Amino acid sequence: MKVYKIYPTGFAANSYIVTADDKTAAVIDCAQDQVYDRCRELGLKPEGVLLTHGHFDHIGGCARFASYGIPIYATEEEADNMFGADYAEMTDTVIKRFPLYLLSGGQTITVAGIDFKVISTPGHSEGSVCYLAEGCLFSGDTLFRENVGRTDLPTGSWRQLYNSIKKLYALPGDFTVYCGHDEDTTLNYERLFNPYVKGD
Repeated sequence: MKVYKIYPTGFAANSYIVTADDKTAAVIDCAQDQVYDRCRELGLKPEGVLLTHGHFDHIGGCARFASYGIPIYATEEEADNMFGADYAEMTDTVIKRFPLYLLSGGQTITVAGIDFKVISTPGHSEGSVCYLAEGCLFSGDTLFRENVGRTDLPTGSWRQLYNSIKKLYALPGDFTVYCGHDEDTTLNYERLFNPYVKGD
């Protein structure tokens, strides 16, 4: 499995293009239109976009994917909030609406031949999730390198975030953590050195 990291232009989230066959791909978060262009440059056919949550800086390129009939997945909580007033007040950016397919924590969804386990991780937002595939954990804005997600935005909760990170720490083994912002890390590193939530 290959992971291509797409850094944003200006303020937006990291996006990830994931492929197992060098032909088709799953996209994790879609911050900007350039993500679709990058799929084309890589010769990959996107078969689905998996959203970790619905904040504007993670979804700016989704409408373009949807215009080509590519399904976009999010939790019910995020679907309810994504185009609502509270999330809209976070930015001056106009987000084009797009249809959503619903998923929930605990399920496994297969996109582009890759099995992604959906892990419910509320805290940064009430419907935040992380995706686990092979040795990779796509953490959105839940867990960062030596940092954690904000909880002062709409539907955020420190208690929920703390418990969600503890849930991630309890996963067996180590994983490369692909974060929603900044650089990658590993789960073992965060268990040891994250100053906000320590592993047991």
